[in-house]
Amino acid sequence: MKLFNSLTDKKEEFIPIKEGVVKMYVCGPTVYNDMHVGNIRPHVSFDILRRYLIFKGYDVKYVSNFTDVDDKIIKKANEEGIGIDEVTSRYIKSVKEDLDELSIYDYPIEHPTCTAHMDDIIEFIEGLIEKGYAYEVDGDVYFRVRKLKDYGKLSNRNVEELEIGARIEENVDKEDPLDFTLWKKKKEGEPAWKSPWSEGRPGWHIECSTMIRALLGKTIDIHAGGEDLKFPHHENEIAQSEALNEEPLAHYWLHNGMINIDNVKMSKSIGNIFIAKDFIEQEGAEVLRFFMLNAHYRKPLNFTHDAIEQVKSMIRRLRNSKIRLANLIEASVGGELNKDITSEVDAIRESLISHMDDDLNTPDAVTDWIALSKLINTKLDDNSSKEDLLYVKKLFDDFVDIFGVIKDEKRELDFDIDAIIKEREEARANKDYKRADEIRDELKEKGIILKDTKDGVTWERA
Repeated sequence: MKLFNSLTDKKEEFIPIKEGVVKMYVCGPTVYNDMHVGNIRPHVSFDILRRYLIFKGYDVKYVSNFTDVDDKIIKKANEEGIGIDEVTSRYIKSVKEDLDELSIYDYPIEHPTCTAHMDDIIEFIEGLIEKGYAYEVDGDVYFRVRKLKDYGKLSNRNVEELEIGARIEENVDKEDPLDFTLWKKKKEGEPAWKSPWSEGRPGWHIECSTMIRALLGKTIDIHAGGEDLKFPHHENEIAQSEALNEEPLAHYWLHNGMINIDNVKMSKSIGNIFIAKDFIEQEGAEVLRFFMLNAHYRKPLNFTHDAIEQVKSMIRRLRNSKIRLANLIEASVGGELNKDITSEVDAIRESLISHMDDDLNTPDAVTDWIALSKLINTKLDDNSSKEDLLYVKKLFDDFVDIFGVIKDEKRELDFDIDAIIKEREEARANKDYKRADEIRDELKEKGIILKDTKDGVTWERA
């Protein structure tokens, strides 16, 4: 299996630190508002990575934080005249509802918060000061960027380039404009915690470094998040963690692409934000999750009406083939495996694994799933042996487990669709086109759409 490592800017063979075990950390949201679809994308993308690693036999330890101390949270709390705890508890609940709808909680996740790890954060900063990587000025604590020789290695920036931008907002208290904040002294109207330097709160970057160290250890296998976090957040995580621990923070850094709405980058400044709850209420969580499978996780994802409708059609097709397979299994009897069927199923499985092993190539893997659906609709029937049907079902179930969609069976048909299709085919063979059209119309009234293809007749729910 190969993953594109942002740290080296190339695909690399995935080799875990400990055989059979993978430690993953995915940057979570700042909990001051409902999540938009851009917030959702890393959760879906890297949940699929986790699912695929589980499929391959790994024990995956998965952590994704909630940032519950931040300027935006404080601003919202002050505007509403409430404590930050009320704001964060409200939106943690909201985030968890969305993640649950999107099947992210099919496997365990640990959700640490900044406030629950305040003692660990203070201890982490103390260690950086002792090693000379951090310094205190009037209650604030800063990290010495230039002391770390390879700062900028993740985002491919050098110190000279960074210095130009840093001087625009130069802080006279810092030794160097590039230095970033580890601890902020309390200002009026802000929550605060006691520390050796002042009553205050942590900087943004330090929380992830601290929680990774506390929950997963000094070095993890995979650190993931949106590409907008690469600099400065992930770069500063690396600086802090590797300065203190003298070990790599993560062996593989993965970043997902951004969201576009009708070919325009999603941005609050222009107001083209899709709130995840609104999309889920309108189209369903399964559509949102499946939509994100249809673009490679590193590529931009473009929301358009036509693309969403196409995804809904694929979901109907897959669900209908799943129901058809279940009905055939229920009515089937024993028999031997058909080598033609099993060899075709094996080829689809090999193609799935090949695509997913290639840096999670989900668009082509979805094509493999559609190929399996076509096999179910055109090459299985009432004469198929139960062994053949169960052999196909095993692969279909693997697709479901890896992608986390088409999980529910939905309602079964209360009539024999295959017998009706057979009657229509006989009518057409006898050139009784009137009866054939009547059957098509009758099925349409029942919510079933027939499609005549070169491989035979298929059906889907309207």
